[in-house]
Amino acid sequence: MTRIVSLALLTLLLPACASKPLTPWTTDGPPLVLATTATAGIEDRRGRFREIACTVLEEHGKDEPGYRPCEEALTQLGAEPGATGEAVELGPSQGGLIAAMVPGIGWDCFSAWFELEKVINNSTGNHGYRGQIIEVEGLSGTTRNARLIRDQVQANAENLRPGQLVLIGYSKGAPDILEAIVSYPEIRPWIGAVVSVAGAVGGSPLANTTSESTLDLLRHVPKAECSRGDDEGIESLRPATRRAWLAANPLPANIPYYSVVTLPAEDNISAALSGSHRKLAHIDPRNDGQVISWDQVIPGSTLVGYLNADHWAVAVPIAETHPWLGKTFADHNDYPWRAVLQAVLRFVEEDLERSKLR
Repeated sequence: MTRIVSLALLTLLLPACASKPLTPWTTDGPPLVLATTATAGIEDRRGRFREIACTVLEEHGKDEPGYRPCEEALTQLGAEPGATGEAVELGPSQGGLIAAMVPGIGWDCFSAWFELEKVINNSTGNHGYRGQIIEVEGLSGTTRNARLIRDQVQANAENLRPGQLVLIGYSKGAPDILEAIVSYPEIRPWIGAVVSVAGAVGGSPLANTTSESTLDLLRHVPKAECSRGDDEGIESLRPATRRAWLAANPLPANIPYYSVVTLPAEDNISAALSGSHRKLAHIDPRNDGQVISWDQVIPGSTLVGYLNADHWAVAVPIAETHPWLGKTFADHNDYPWRAVLQAVLRFVEEDLERSKLR
């Protein structure tokens, strides 16, 4: 049974064998430029996040699975801003923030196998935050899932105070969230921040060589609870689709955005992702096996940090729930994601508090 699951994972996440390039020549889409964070309007706050993450890892992360020292958990890319020297608050959060995660493509097909709810609940409950999963359709496109996000936020609105929700988009969950806040302004008052974690903000070139019918095979995984959805999951991840959407849909300026990028060392990528990593490396070797690093950054956001983790390691606890898979296909899945997610929430809460004082 476990072997069947592993084969299904490979079917979903490795691109179909094809001789055509991942990014075909085309005149479709808006003009693009390559720019540094400074010239692209990205605020680089990696120095402060490193302070917080290192402190949390040493004080709260040593006993959790996948622990590693801070210098191994984070990737330093180029000249990183220096430390601020400020103290790091480690007590229970007093802000009452709710971390609401929107998971990635195919998530509901595997939720029974990998207990994805634990990713958010185990990282928040002991530190004063509340966690929840916003359920979307794993095989549907961003437009359909944006509506589902809107409906769940509105259904719970009477229990929320303004700015209480921190929406965390993992993988395809990030563009699902962005489309929701653009299309449904009625949910904006409840949103304190949007965080992309390994988000497919600009899509993934792997989607250019994968079909909706391939994705649909996930419905046949044992215990899969996913529906067919609207058959737009892959289309909504194609870079041309995402870039055209971003060009036509400016993000609301009154919501803070944060980007957490997965950028593993080349020897820290699970076997099942090594093939897709090599394919993406023809475009840029700085990828997590599913998404190129610069496609994970929300336009106009705060750059929080780069994690030395592949695409699965930050949100899909394969090694914990299925040790056999963790020793074979997902052999670099161990990562201190509980402590790192806590550090992200502490960083965001501190930044929101600081912005109130400006």
